[in-house]
Amino acid sequence: MTVSSNDLLNDLQARGLIAQMTAEEELKSHLASGSRTLYCGFDPTADSLHLGHLVPLLVLKRFQDAGHNPIALVGGATGLIGDPSFKAAERQLNTSDVVADWAEKIRGQVSQFVKFDDVPNPAKVVNNLDWAGEMSMLDFLRDIGKHFSVNAMINKESVQQRLNREGAGISFTEFSYALLQGMDFAELNRTYDCTIQVGGSDQWGNIVGGIDLSRRQNQSQAFGLTVPLVTKSDGTKFGKTESGAVWLDPAKTSQYAFYQFWMNTADADVYKFLKFFTFLSLEEIDAIEKVDQESTGKPEAQSILAREATKLVHGEEGLQAAERITKALFSGQADDLSEQDLEQIQLDGLPSSSLQGIDLAATPLTSLLADAGLAASGKQVKDALQRNSVVVNGKPQGLDNNMDAASIFAAEDGYYNKYFLVKLGKKKHHLFVL
Repeated sequence: MTVSSNDLLNDLQARGLIAQMTAEEELKSHLASGSRTLYCGFDPTADSLHLGHLVPLLVLKRFQDAGHNPIALVGGATGLIGDPSFKAAERQLNTSDVVADWAEKIRGQVSQFVKFDDVPNPAKVVNNLDWAGEMSMLDFLRDIGKHFSVNAMINKESVQQRLNREGAGISFTEFSYALLQGMDFAELNRTYDCTIQVGGSDQWGNIVGGIDLSRRQNQSQAFGLTVPLVTKSDGTKFGKTESGAVWLDPAKTSQYAFYQFWMNTADADVYKFLKFFTFLSLEEIDAIEKVDQESTGKPEAQSILAREATKLVHGEEGLQAAERITKALFSGQADDLSEQDLEQIQLDGLPSSSLQGIDLAATPLTSLLADAGLAASGKQVKDALQRNSVVVNGKPQGLDNNMDAASIFAAEDGYYNKYFLVKLGKKKHHLFVL
């Protein structure tokens, strides 16, 4: 679903995607009067973006679909400094080589969400190291620093939190971050006639600083718009699982685990997340909610959200892999899985163990499965074997195999000569890798 430029802000507001904006009526007129250029920045604080970055990424896409020109800024320079906004302590500084490598990976990721070719309003990806890296310290202090009031910067809530936290404080390095971000907006405004910055609500103070610098340096009117930081109804942090952050890079969070994250969305959050993370119309989302409320069965919203979000980030192929693995693990039959599917399961789909270095001929199956956490004791495994409720690669195992782990985990019987999917009872799964 795409919306016209006139309806864009109304749609964003109706989805709950606007936390703050400057000069609302003027911004609406500005957007309605022509194709505008906007930007959002992404600092390389890791080698991948995570779910917290997905809302502003999709907002860039929504603007492009409405006819505007998005710029994704990769912070090769600001990533070397670290944004102090609402952070409890000073960031660990990374080397320039590491940040440059991360910046290149993030450039590739943001390129998935906006179009560069075959559209009248193509996107751009820029790196702020291209202009900040060439500026001398004296030029920075004279041309940028003189436009920022230390009094105003100290009074920012994000800085005050650090100053008032015992033993924390803030270094001059991080204190200067707001100047660098303001310089980015002024530079893009000057070079590309970029008039709008989008960011998370924690960036409001930095965005306002960039608007002011654009006015002072370029005599240009600019605007800011922030999206809310996503929260869950139970108070836990969005985009986190027991194993850590949910990343957009499939080598860090597999398509299957990504899909399952959305499948596990609470009923209290799922309709809000459909508005945030999909391009379904508000009418379609309301209809899904109505059907779920009237149904006596399992809600459909989670599976719709999982399909839409996984397809957006990982494409049709990634979605199919996630659904294929989900079906296989539910049924206990993995015959149709590819080697790449099993690699996903090993990455983060199931608990997994390596059999390398284990003398299988001397290791009872009961001990092996108990040590892997499939049961509390070897006796429980033995009881399960007695009931034929231990299944290895689709084959039930009995007590006659109890002492012969070597024959059960023989390479020729493994998927792709190395993978063994073990199911104990109805819910316990484990992947062993030879």
